Amino acid sequence: MFRLMIPLIAVLFPVLDCEPVSAGRHLFILSGQSNMAGLDPQVSFLPAVQKEFGRENVVVVKSAVGGQPIRRWYKGWKPAVGDSPKADGQLYDRMIQSVRSVLQGARPDTVTFVWMQGERDAKEQHGAVYADSLRGLVRQLCTDLEREDVNCVIGRLSDFDPEGAKYPDWAMIRKVQVEVAESMPRWTWVDTDDLNDGLNKRGVRIMNDLHYSEAGYRTLGSRFAEQAIRLIHESAAKTGS
Repeated sequence: MFRLMIPLIAVLFPVLDCEPVSAGRHLFILSGQSNMAGLDPQVSFLPAVQKEFGRENVVVVKSAVGGQPIRRWYKGWKPAVGDSPKADGQLYDRMIQSVRSVLQGARPDTVTFVWMQGERDAKEQHGAVYADSLRGLVRQLCTDLEREDVNCVIGRLSDFDPEGAKYPDWAMIRKVQVEVAESMPRWTWVDTDDLNDGLNKRGVRIMNDLHYSEAGYRTLGSRFAEQAIRLIHESAAKTGS
């Protein structure tokens, strides 16, 4: 069993703001664009996983930047047609640097990747390659962590633009996220359709917004935690650990 050097750490973007600690038993990596950036893990996600596994057994790494396509993470990304734009993977490099600085060479018992992204790809009409990109990103993470047992929780895009009036591939990416998650044994997805109504963090009332309400982000953290916990227990039951 691994032990934290301090009771709790949440590593937030940018990397320079983090403190290195050794690994706990359960590592949770939270990444994506604006709706992940808007999620404060300490409100609902962290309390839930700490309650389930113990404060000393949990490490959360969050690395999220608004308005970014998946090619900023997945280095093997290619468009459906042509050779532009290019993948750069810079946000992935920042994320994995945070993870490595926390682990310091230790190996946690479980790793769960929580992903909330796709808005930019829907807007730029890259839905046709999103499924391969999502699978590729997780393979990339598995390779770098030298393990094949990474659990994945995907936040499905909300009902912001189901007809594609502003973001042409919105419905396509929503569908793809569910199909990919349901086709993989260690993956699952959470619904966000009811999270983008109400009062946002500025006190403005929103309806079917691109971003979520204050209560919506709190619920999102709880849903991510619930599914992450479920995947961990299901995997343990299958392996007998």
